[in-house]
Amino acid sequence: MTPILIYGAGGFAREIAWLIERCQNDGQLIEAVGFIDDNTNTHGKTINGLDVFSLTLAIKKFPNARFTVAVGNSQIREYLTKKALGAGLIEISIIHPQTEASRFIEYGQGTVICAGNILTTNIRLGRGVQINLNCTIGHDVLIGDFVTLAPGVRISGCVHIEHGVYIGTGATIINGTLNNPLVIGKGAIIGASACVTRHIPPNAVAVGVPAKFKI
Repeated sequence: MTPILIYGAGGFAREIAWLIERCQNDGQLIEAVGFIDDNTNTHGKTINGLDVFSLTLAIKKFPNARFTVAVGNSQIREYLTKKALGAGLIEISIIHPQTEASRFIEYGQGTVICAGNILTTNIRLGRGVQINLNCTIGHDVLIGDFVTLAPGVRISGCVHIEHGVYIGTGATIINGTLNNPLVIGKGAIIGASACVTRHIPPNAVAVGVPAKFKI
């Protein structure tokens, strides 16, 4: 049984603990053993049956554990991932057993895929990607490192999503083409329920239907 430490102690961390439990019930040899939190006020507390530790104490107590970062913010997740790796932990991917996905998917290290997701074919996921509940991802989609998809995101085919993008709940990304994929630039934020129909530049915020952006 592989012990897993969950970096984060908020609502999404509790959801990840449930995801790990669901994977375990499906026969995967993994087990959540605790939360890591940089907020000292939570240390020593118990959340949903799991204790909260500092990073140092968690590693001391579970030296062979793997870790996953349960934080939706892309930039914070990248920072915490680097911090945990620097402390000697090894990251693990966690994928809900009922995820619908073809065999033509490339998964980056530290991928988290929650319940109800569909990934079709020829899709590449970068490191630390989080795909929340009930998303769909079409063919020929490239998703960069530390991208976050909030619940209910719909991504059509031939879309490139660059490093650190955050896509809000219920957003829709319309398809590009193989020769001209629709690109969402590095660090962009797509608002909830937005409908993206054209390229979004890096670090822009795009909202509305159709989505309009500002930098």
